[in-house]
Amino acid sequence: MFVHIRAVKNGGLKSLGIIHEPKILFMDEPTTGLDPQNRANLWEHIRHLKEKGMMVFLTTHYLDEADALSDRLAIIDLGKIVAEGTPAELKRQISGDVVTIQFKSKLDASKLISAIENEEFVNELQHTGVTVILFVKDGTKNMPELFEIMKSCGVESESLSLSAPTLDDVFLKQTGRALRDTKGGETL
Repeated sequence: MFVHIRAVKNGGLKSLGIIHEPKILFMDEPTTGLDPQNRANLWEHIRHLKEKGMMVFLTTHYLDEADALSDRLAIIDLGKIVAEGTPAELKRQISGDVVTIQFKSKLDASKLISAIENEEFVNELQHTGVTVILFVKDGTKNMPELFEIMKSCGVESESLSLSAPTLDDVFLKQTGRALRDTKGGETL
């Protein structure tokens, strides 16, 4: 078995390297810039290499990719490991469900935050501008209560979603940040 790594350059294939039966393969952001079809194809190749017994170290900013391909992973923030484990273990750290609410104004977001921050069903609350993220015990059961609170505050959301936790949610919980200013590491 060999791994032949190729790249497309100026409309033609260019060979980047041939590795004969490596035991360990390091891949740094391998799917950056790929279209969805080629990204899925590369994922299948990575899975095949793992099935054959190769250890693949993958660095990626695409947490859906880490979730799909990793047996174990580490989340690194500002050069330090802040979380480590299997994707399932890390997602279990988020107890319950995730409710993401987008408002038209920061004022509406602030009104909801003031009204909901001490509610028993809210495990954790994060907000950035007009977006409020709630980590709740049981989203299906808690939604009617959330709607009542929003109604009593006189706020309407532009969008609202309920989901099971993702690795993006784990990252946000572990780092406490959604976006950073690249100049000073400050939260935008």
